[in-house]
Amino acid sequence: MIQFRDPDLETSGKIIGFYPREFFVFDNFASFAVDYQGRRYPTSEHAYQAAKFWQTAPDLAEEIVRARSAHEAYKLAKDNKNKQLKNWDTVKLSIMEEILRAKLAQNPYVAQKLREAKILDLEIVEDSPKDDFWGWGKNRDGRNELGKIWMKLRDELEEIK
Repeated sequence: MIQFRDPDLETSGKIIGFYPREFFVFDNFASFAVDYQGRRYPTSEHAYQAAKFWQTAPDLAEEIVRARSAHEAYKLAKDNKNKQLKNWDTVKLSIMEEILRAKLAQNPYVAQKLREAKILDLEIVEDSPKDDFWGWGKNRDGRNELGKIWMKLRDELEEIK
């Protein structure tokens, strides 16, 4: 039998996972363009990674915007971490929330999926086994900050008609 899902991912149906599957739209690597602070970004990942450098290394931020994929944008930022804003760790949550609010407001399909998530009323988890800050990490005990932002936005949605 062919196994299509990573065995480290949660598939019980008790959470709304989005590392990617039916709620893939919540993933920052999903191909939904975002207009943020006067710029158009191919994905929310591009916007988030570029935001680290607009003030400190604008040429690098521009290169990140033009990256061919969200993964390439991520890698460029990771390889140049020493050039990012010094206070990045204190502002990154609010910047991510701003970017996700823009993504939600500008992409009707993302809003539709968040309304579906509201009906299901389950925890939204960025169930990446690799990231225990934005997701829940390998041991499923991480912070899940991305999921928390999506749940906050879900709670703010108007009543479902």
